Amino acid sequence: MKILEAKNITKYFHDPITIQVLKEVSFSIEQGEFVSIIGKSGCGKSTLLYILSTMDTDYEGELYIDNVLMRQKKEADLALVRNEKIGFVFQFHYLLNEFSVLRNVMLPGIKLGKYSEKEIEHRAMEKLKILGIDGEALKKPNQLSGGQKQRVAIARALINDPLIIMADEPTGNLDKKNSEIVFTIFKELSEVYNQSLLIVTHDGEFAKATNRIIEMEDGKIIRM
Repeated sequence: MKILEAKNITKYFHDPITIQVLKEVSFSIEQGEFVSIIGKSGCGKSTLLYILSTMDTDYEGELYIDNVLMRQKKEADLALVRNEKIGFVFQFHYLLNEFSVLRNVMLPGIKLGKYSEKEIEHRAMEKLKILGIDGEALKKPNQLSGGQKQRVAIARALINDPLIIMADEPTGNLDKKNSEIVFTIFKELSEVYNQSLLIVTHDGEFAKATNRIIEMEDGKIIRM
């Protein structure tokens, strides 16, 4: 089952001169697939991720998420797609220090409002358990190590059972040991929980161990 499909995604920046940053990028991701996008800095991979995540709507081509075309959708509808169908993990975890770890994980679930707060709390604890950090649930994020924070960010990305998790350099700020832990978690999510994952990374070792590598250069896919 196709979770995401990009057809001829083309993007220009117009400031101050017009530069083409993406050139007819096409690929699709199946359910449970663990895909990495690699390429040198400036090749367009993060720009592509912003488009695929519906945060950037200024592009040519077609994007389908869950077989629905994202073009011409209103911002409110796209916000719902982002909250319900996509889980995000960034290089910086963006956790809120005024809330506990548990509450941080719950926030996207509360925003979606599909379940009662009690049920969201229960689901958040389950996600923390999968990631082996349920013991830290009542701590504040600033009491955790970098690797633990990134695991909390992954739990938060999972709270609404998204169709796909998108991550931009999720191991960019981590040492080797923590990078390996994060990789193992992603692999388990794909293999055990049939979770689709799309990861932009500089880490060649990380990419090599994913199901499929999409290599980009100068705004286009050069190898898949």
